[in-house]
Amino acid sequence: MKKIGIQGIKGSFHHMAAQEFFPQGANIIEYRTFDELARGTSNKECDQAVIAIENSIAGSILPNYALLDQFALVIIKEFYLKIDHNLMALPDQKIKEIKEVHSHPMALLQCKSFFEKFPHIKLVESNDTALFAKEINDNKMFRMGAIASKKASEFFKLEILNESIQTIKNNVTRFVLVQSNFLERESSLTKAAWKFTLEHKRGSLATVLNVISDCNLNLTKIQSLPIIETPGKYAFFVDLTFENETDYFKAKSIVEIMSSSFKILGEYKNGKF
Repeated sequence: MKKIGIQGIKGSFHHMAAQEFFPQGANIIEYRTFDELARGTSNKECDQAVIAIENSIAGSILPNYALLDQFALVIIKEFYLKIDHNLMALPDQKIKEIKEVHSHPMALLQCKSFFEKFPHIKLVESNDTALFAKEINDNKMFRMGAIASKKASEFFKLEILNESIQTIKNNVTRFVLVQSNFLERESSLTKAAWKFTLEHKRGSLATVLNVISDCNLNLTKIQSLPIIETPGKYAFFVDLTFENETDYFKAKSIVEIMSSSFKILGEYKNGKF
């Protein structure tokens, strides 16, 4: 059975995504932070890892893109998971009795509007959505709440006070399955992720984008991150979809020549919402 790394614990959204990637089951290895998860995958502590890379409300999770690059991890699959945030606590309490709610910063951000109606509740950041749910159960912490999945409430025997409290109900997170090499990937490719840098001159990025368009590739995302060692210079991270692999490989060969540096972060099959 494969060893699959996740950030967080059972009941977390990463755990749920891992179950979607591996419905037959996997040996789940829990990591406290994304940095530890990426490092552990690079060091072969686990065979593959599940990492959140984008959310439909909060946008791209840029630090995780940087970790893929830093630890030379490659994307081999993606999955879009619908996210429902639920407010939970120990049984037989009402929301007016809750003094603090703990959860991951992303979950708190996505539920900000809900808590504006309850100014008496203090919001506190934690490393994982499910982690504080576990702590509430383990330590029998009354007057404390957590924002987490229904799975977490089941695992840790908590009562859901309010369901689906995220501001935008159609809330989806894109998770990717990564590993430290290209030994395993999809047989038919329809999506790719690149990182490249360009000479700092007028029109260099526009020229690359024209190549992508002329080769019938669809640019679905472009992000830039500053290159720390070279102030004023940026690395570009792009996601591309395509129907014809020949078009893709043509564009890749041209852009690789045009770039100061070029790196493939993944070649895989386009996931579906």
